[in-house]
Amino acid sequence: MAKRCMINREIKREKMVNKYAAKRMELKKQILDESLSFEQRQEAAKKFHALPRNSSAVRMRNRCNITGRPHGYYRKFGLSRNKLREHAMKGDIPGLVMASW
Repeated sequence: MAKRCMINREIKREKMVNKYAAKRMELKKQILDESLSFEQRQEAAKKFHALPRNSSAVRMRNRCNITGRPHGYYRKFGLSRNKLREHAMKGDIPGLVMASW
């Protein structure tokens, strides 16, 4: 199981991303808008860089919903490889069967 502080940090980042998403998108549009003057675009860039770092979506890390493990994460199931195998063996995941040949 991952450290509780790491899991809480990811939750905090997710909240911050959701909070600033609209503002970041608006500032990005202004920065890339060629019809605005250079000074207006520079001002928008300055405001954009003043936003918190954790408000960027690329700083979030996918983690297992059960254990918080960051590696071996299957996006489709929201689980790490260990827990996915465990639940597949129990038959908890519909439509998922172990390969055999």
